[in-house]
Amino acid sequence: MNVKSVVENKEKFEVELTVEVGQEEFEAGIEKVYRKSRGNISVPGFRKGKAPRKVIEGMYGAGVFYEDAIEELYPEACSAAVQEKGLDPVAPPQVEIISLGKEGFTFKATVTVRPEITLKQYKGLEADKVLPTITEDAVDNELKQYVERATQLVAVDRAAEMGDTAVIDYEGLKDGVAFQGGTAKGYELALGSKTFIPGFEEQVVGMKAGDEKDVSLSFPEDYHAEDLAGQPVVFKVKCIEVKEKQAPALDDEFAKDVSEFDTLAEFKDDLKQKIIDRNMAQSEAKFRQALLAQLCEQVEIELPEAMVEVQIDRFLENYAARLEQQGISLDLYMQYMQMTKEQIREDLREPAVTQIKQQLALDAVAAAENIVITDEDVDAEVKKAAANLNMPYERVVEGLDREGLKKDLARDQAMAVVATSAKANLISAEADNGEIKVTEVTKEEVEAEKAAKEEEKNEEEKKPAKKTRAKKAAAEGEEAPKKTTRKKKAEPEADKAEE
Repeated sequence: MNVKSVVENKEKFEVELTVEVGQEEFEAGIEKVYRKSRGNISVPGFRKGKAPRKVIEGMYGAGVFYEDAIEELYPEACSAAVQEKGLDPVAPPQVEIISLGKEGFTFKATVTVRPEITLKQYKGLEADKVLPTITEDAVDNELKQYVERATQLVAVDRAAEMGDTAVIDYEGLKDGVAFQGGTAKGYELALGSKTFIPGFEEQVVGMKAGDEKDVSLSFPEDYHAEDLAGQPVVFKVKCIEVKEKQAPALDDEFAKDVSEFDTLAEFKDDLKQKIIDRNMAQSEAKFRQALLAQLCEQVEIELPEAMVEVQIDRFLENYAARLEQQGISLDLYMQYMQMTKEQIREDLREPAVTQIKQQLALDAVAAAENIVITDEDVDAEVKKAAANLNMPYERVVEGLDREGLKKDLARDQAMAVVATSAKANLISAEADNGEIKVTEVTKEEVEAEKAAKEEEKNEEEKKPAKKTRAKKAAAEGEEAPKKTTRKKKAEPEADKAEE
């Protein structure tokens, strides 16, 4: 491979390379393509895949493999030429073949290179930062999730009420004939969940175990089954059992069941700390995002259109992949939204430009700060990711884009420089949740509170030890209380008569 000439500034941001691929390299490429494709070529007198190259070339022409050989060779040749000339491409090159023969081929590659960026101020920026806040309501709401998971459904001997779960057998009849999908046995129906068509659950309310009842109603006009839409039907319902939700008592035993803590107070303190940490992380993220927006205002840059188009392509690919995970194709989504791909691309243009500017600004900070990410840094990051994902290092590192990760890590460090040197205008969140006033709680205050509790605990340990609840019970001849295991609440199954 030989780079014959370099024409800079063919257009703004563009460099044109003229690259020669010689006869020896071209011949090797043709032979490689022949071996890959001969299995698909049928030649009279030869078994499929066994025809010699000269025979195939004699039948189809000497250049039968030229196009595929060029496709095989030019990407590597172009990449080598770009590297040799020290270019920094930001989009796939545009390639044009200018000569071709058995002695080789020559092509021109138009390469879009990274634009120059002028960085002004990046230290001493200023942005608002909201202080993390917490209320007793916030801790209670966090606690509710654990209570709900530990809540059990327990059979009761009474009439069903909204909020209960009724275990029922039912058969749906239209004009006295059972219809498809309208029958089930032992179905657990959460009353108030609006799982069934309107009016069904309300008529189950009041039934007790052993009761039978005809539930008369009509399907909605827009029901998905056309033969039932808007039609009157009768469901013959038998109540097998009524269950109510029984939440656990909020005590130390509950804390032991759902956490690693021995007391409810310790558990709530831990939840409080987690809320503070989460709020602080969110506050820091918003603070950095505001600084990043300001940083972009501190750079002078003009973006090549090809660079923007490549970023839009990436966004569109990611968007399509997320839709596929939900079982929707991009084409189907566009039909539903009555949009064209061009309209979606236009919607993605502004975020694409913003992301490119952010990345280039952080790259400029990294260069100004002489931030260099080593292979050791990459390995340390991969090992940390492997530990977090609970996966072997070898699996995480497989197919890793090391250079891409180096750029990301350098940008993270550059953002840290910007944030560390910035001024934070601290703002307290003034709000009122019910009767409880929101109070500012900084991490430093929490640490001081924990230190005070630790000191108090140490003082208590110096005093004569008291009998534990279990030891006290044993000393008095009673059976020590046992730790209970709370079951998760039952989840109702999907029903064929759903709306």
